[in-house]
Amino acid sequence: MMRGGVGNVVLAPISEVLARLLVQAAKTVLAAKDVLIERESFNELSSYLERLRPILGELSERSTNDTPTMRTALESIEQQLKVAKDLMANCSNKSRFYLLMRCRTIVKQIQDVTRELGRCISMLPMATLDVSLETRRETEELMKTMGEAQFHAAVAEEEIIDKIESGIRDRQTDTDYANDLLLQIAKHVGVSVEPQALKQELKEFRKEKEEALLRKNQAEAVQLEQIIALLSRADAATTATEKNEIYMKKRGLGGGSTLPPLFSFYCPITREVMDEPVEIASGQTFERTAILTWFKSGNRTCPITKVELENLEVKPNQALRQSIEEWRERNTAISISAIGPRLRSGKDQEVSDALQELHKLSEEKAQHRYWIASENLIPVLVDTLKNGNRSVRTHSLATLKSICVNNDDNKEAVAEAGAIEMAVRSLARDVVEGGQAVAFLLEISRSSKICEKIGKVQGCILLLVTMLNCENPHAVEDAKQLLENLSNNDQNVVQMAEANHFQPLAQRLTEGADMTKILMASALSRMQLTDQGKAALAKRGAISPLVKMVGTGKLEAKTAALGALQNLSTLAENRDYLINAGAVPPLLQLLFSVTSVAMSLKETAAATLANIAKSSTTAETKIDTNGNILESDETIYQILSLLNLAGPVIQSHLLRALLGMSTLPAAISVRNKLRAGGAIQLLLPFCEAADVEVRVNAVNLLYCISGDGHGKEMSEHLGPTYIEALVQLLNFSTRDDEKAAAMGILENLPSSDFHLTQVLLDAGALHAICNLLTVKNTNTSTRFVRNQLLENTAGALLRFTGAHEDNLLKTAAELDVIPKLVQLLVAGTPLAKQRAAMALSQFAECTRRLTVPIASDHACFWLGCIPSKLEPGCIVHSGRCSVKGSFCLIAAEALVPLVQTLEEREDGAAEAALGALKTLLLGEHGEKGAVAIADAQGILPIIRVLTVGTPGAKEKAVSILERIFRIEKYRVAYGSQAQMSLIDLTQKGSITTRPVAARILAHLNVLHNQSTYF
Repeated sequence: MMRGGVGNVVLAPISEVLARLLVQAAKTVLAAKDVLIERESFNELSSYLERLRPILGELSERSTNDTPTMRTALESIEQQLKVAKDLMANCSNKSRFYLLMRCRTIVKQIQDVTRELGRCISMLPMATLDVSLETRRETEELMKTMGEAQFHAAVAEEEIIDKIESGIRDRQTDTDYANDLLLQIAKHVGVSVEPQALKQELKEFRKEKEEALLRKNQAEAVQLEQIIALLSRADAATTATEKNEIYMKKRGLGGGSTLPPLFSFYCPITREVMDEPVEIASGQTFERTAILTWFKSGNRTCPITKVELENLEVKPNQALRQSIEEWRERNTAISISAIGPRLRSGKDQEVSDALQELHKLSEEKAQHRYWIASENLIPVLVDTLKNGNRSVRTHSLATLKSICVNNDDNKEAVAEAGAIEMAVRSLARDVVEGGQAVAFLLEISRSSKICEKIGKVQGCILLLVTMLNCENPHAVEDAKQLLENLSNNDQNVVQMAEANHFQPLAQRLTEGADMTKILMASALSRMQLTDQGKAALAKRGAISPLVKMVGTGKLEAKTAALGALQNLSTLAENRDYLINAGAVPPLLQLLFSVTSVAMSLKETAAATLANIAKSSTTAETKIDTNGNILESDETIYQILSLLNLAGPVIQSHLLRALLGMSTLPAAISVRNKLRAGGAIQLLLPFCEAADVEVRVNAVNLLYCISGDGHGKEMSEHLGPTYIEALVQLLNFSTRDDEKAAAMGILENLPSSDFHLTQVLLDAGALHAICNLLTVKNTNTSTRFVRNQLLENTAGALLRFTGAHEDNLLKTAAELDVIPKLVQLLVAGTPLAKQRAAMALSQFAECTRRLTVPIASDHACFWLGCIPSKLEPGCIVHSGRCSVKGSFCLIAAEALVPLVQTLEEREDGAAEAALGALKTLLLGEHGEKGAVAIADAQGILPIIRVLTVGTPGAKEKAVSILERIFRIEKYRVAYGSQAQMSLIDLTQKGSITTRPVAARILAHLNVLHNQSTYF
């Protein structure tokens, strides 16, 4: 204990003072949590006290010396803490309305106590105390911050206070003004807007005025009395029953007919009933605007007495104003009661006029809306929505909307009367009526109970979403806001998504509770989405939260999210969103998991992974945000190893994923990894799989990895069994894509392997190829697949036509392969035409040898036979030519299609066609072949090749032209057209082409035979 001061008063030890301060600071911080107003300001003060407590704590721990300076500082802090705590207590147990009225004073008190605490803290002798450097710095910063602290009332509070002061100053008596003010105050301080709650709060507010009188605070009591008078004019604190009683009383006073205005109600200047009567110095009353205009015109006399006025002041005549308002309200009540029969008249014009009048009354004052309900007109109004007249329905919707503004009772009444269903029907009508309907629905949707009912009306949400694209901008905005209100219900959000309005669902996936996310994902997995819908969901951010659910969610969340991702992944454009969201790692984790993961999850994960891989646009950019590469060695080998362990569904998806990763021409590294991982041996048994999807995907993948010049590697693993399996697919599969892949495998096999050729023949491959070499249009496959099948079939045929074995050629010819090749020249793709021309060329190389000569008359004479009419013979080969016997291009009518193929933009086709045409110029029949080509209009297309063809095509073209231009008439007719191209070839052509071009120019007399070009 320490003795000090007058009378040797015993002072508590400094340690006890510090301990007491610590407790008091903690209690003050806790007290701040209970305040009813200015919470932000009190919380800021609490934050300063929280920073003060460690400083006091260190002072307590360091056994601070008890000096007069230290004791004075601590006692000052203690005193200000008590002031702060008392202020908080005051703001915790007073009327909320009262506290709001004193918000400016309260904020000023908080600022004063904060700054005073800062000053007290500055009194601590920190420089002489044994405390850490950090504590000294914190103390200096804290006292500076608190000393300069500034607090302000919230903007909303300032607006309310200004509105109160304005209402008192202007002597406001308008009920709507008072209602708006009362509701604004209640919402700001957290009081329910229900009439009973408002009534109770006003009662508590009146008590504060009585307490002010007891404290003899006359100024505050007068101010509170003025505020109470202003708020008492509001009927928001009046129950529906009380409002009904008031209405019935006013209605009964008129005796059933409206009352004329009293003479005193008229303004002497305007001769109209006054709205804001004011009294001037002469004691006369005028309309405010009229008398002010009189004064502004320079008049200083009374308009009635003509006496000069002492001053130009105007004072509100409250008594007269109240009388006028009561007269108007009485007449309004009578008018409302008279509208009912007119609404029920059944006459469209009368009903329409009554609706407009009722709408005007509703807009005038909020209390009129209660009176309309008290007159039981709401069911009558709703019934007018059934009217066949569009104008009546439109006015009815506008009136219904008006009577529901800030009136939950009326909202419930119109909903109960069936207005929602009929308003929804109006949404589907014309723009004007639909606009009124959506405005009405928007207004009543502000009630949560009604909002739930709106969403349950069949077709409502679909019509609202459709309205987002209408021509009425106000209707669009209302529909948007109404959909936002309806989105508080999860089922409504699902319906919006089903109507292609996805933003609420995407937002739920991002921000919703766990069960909400599951519900949204489940709904998304079941939706039949359009491609536009899938793209819209991805753009609105739906994919990332779904991926997160797969990676971290529980089983139910994983299942729902996987289903949704599978649905969205079917759109190729969503691939990048999936990759960037990190979808690949959790999918692979599920697939490769050795724990008890539900098989359905693995199937869905495999399907989604396959969709992502299939949607690839490049082979180099499949890196997601986590750095995982879809085509990594580990991933590919794991997928391959999983193939034999999974069921058919997963097998099919995994094969589709591998196919998607390896199909692109640039994905050669992936194909190399598959081959290195033993994919060929692994996949061959699947060629005989019973499951169609597994088999088709496996055959397609085998076709893919048998390319890149790796046909020999494929042939090393293909035994007679698998070759027979592939041929069986060609003969019996019902899927063109499967046939195309199987044929592609056969095409990729090395053609130089004669043993393999024999195995293929034994398996019936040639018959299968010839059977499929037909151009036909079916609905069983796409044009791309049909074209691929024909291209691969023509390519596979070259193995047999290029073998130069007459037996093979004759077998193929007997199977009508040559007419099919000609047809392919006419209707095939450029690649198919190229391969068809190559095969025809290989056939035609044998024609000279296989042509049967025609016996002459001279031979018949010596043999003793009777000469018969000579056979015409082939125009080129001068013998008996046939399609199946000598493979003659003339007999096969292939000449014109070959010439037409020269017009193909694909160089390979033109070069192959030239190769076939060149066979007509071989040997002693070359001149006839040249004539035949010319007659088929082939010279100009060949000349064109000199300019646009490949080097190989140009070489063949000049060779053919050299033979044709030996004939004079063709030199004369076409020489000038070929001259420039030939000259260019003599300068820029290949070593083979240049001398032939020069020889042609010599035929054309452009070059001398002794030219150095030769």
